Amino acid sequence: MRYGVTIFATDQTWRIDEVAVAAEARGFTSLYIPEHTHIPVSRTTPPPTGEAELAEGYKRTLDPFIALAAAGARTSTIRLGTGISLIGQREPIVTAKAIATLDYLTGGRVDLGIGFGWNIDEMENHGIDPTRRRELVRETVLAMRSLWTDDVASFDGDFVQVAPSWSWPKPVQAGGPPVLLGSAPAPKALAAVAEYCDGWMPIGGAGIREALPVLRERCEEIGRDPSTVTIVPFGTLYEPGKLEYYESIGVDEVVLRIPAGGPDTVLPELDRLAAATGVGG
Repeated sequence: MRYGVTIFATDQTWRIDEVAVAAEARGFTSLYIPEHTHIPVSRTTPPPTGEAELAEGYKRTLDPFIALAAAGARTSTIRLGTGISLIGQREPIVTAKAIATLDYLTGGRVDLGIGFGWNIDEMENHGIDPTRRRELVRETVLAMRSLWTDDVASFDGDFVQVAPSWSWPKPVQAGGPPVLLGSAPAPKALAAVAEYCDGWMPIGGAGIREALPVLRERCEEIGRDPSTVTIVPFGTLYEPGKLEYYESIGVDEVVLRIPAGGPDTVLPELDRLAAATGVGG
C-alpha cells in the first residue's frame, strides 16, 4: 500500500516546497494541500471540525496550484495534489489552463482532489447558490475535461459554457489529472464519484466498508467498472490497525495527516511516519 501526506499549508507553516523535498526524500508517494480562497468574517457557517472557533489556518491557506508549482520545481517523483480544491469557486477555463500547465511542467504528477465545499459564507461571496453547488462542480469538472482532452473543446451547461475553443498545453496525463472527490460517504457524493470522478477520497477514512457496495451499485447502474474507481482515505491519523484494515479491503493509497508547523514540527513526524509505514525502505 502506498502512503502520501497532507499538511494544512499556510504562510505560517514550513514552506511547501521544503515539505515536498523532505517527503519525497523519505519515500512518500504524494503530498496534498487544501484550499480556501478567503474566510468571510461573518462566520454564519459553523466550523466543520465541530469546534466553537474556526482554526487560524483556514484564513491563511496558500493558493494550491501556485504552491504545488513551487513544490514541483524542486522534486521529481512525488505526486502533487489538492486536498481539497473548492473547484466550483474557480472560473473553469482559467483553472483548467492552470492545472494543465502544472501537470505539463511536473511531468504528469498532479492529482486533483475536489470538494463541494462546506462554508456557505465563502460560496456566496463567489456568487454561488449553495443549494446547487453539486451541479456547478459537476459541470466545472466536465468542462475542464473537454479543455484537457479535445483539440476543439466545448461545453454547454446551466452554469458553465465554453464556446468551441483551442486550449493548450494539454496535461501529460491522458484525459487530465485524476479527479478525486473528497467527501463523506453520502449517497449523492458516491453517485458523483461514479459518474465523473476517477476516485473517492473519504475524509478521515470513516465509513468506507459500508459505502463500497453503494459505490459499486452506482457504477454498475451507469455501466462503469467499479474497479476503475480509486479509493484514497484522506487526512488519516496513523494507527497500525486502521492501515491494516484499509489494506484488507483493497485500498491502494492512504494520505496521512501531518501537523501544520515549522520544520521542527514537520520533520520528526515525517520521520516517524516513514519508519512506521516502511516507505522508502
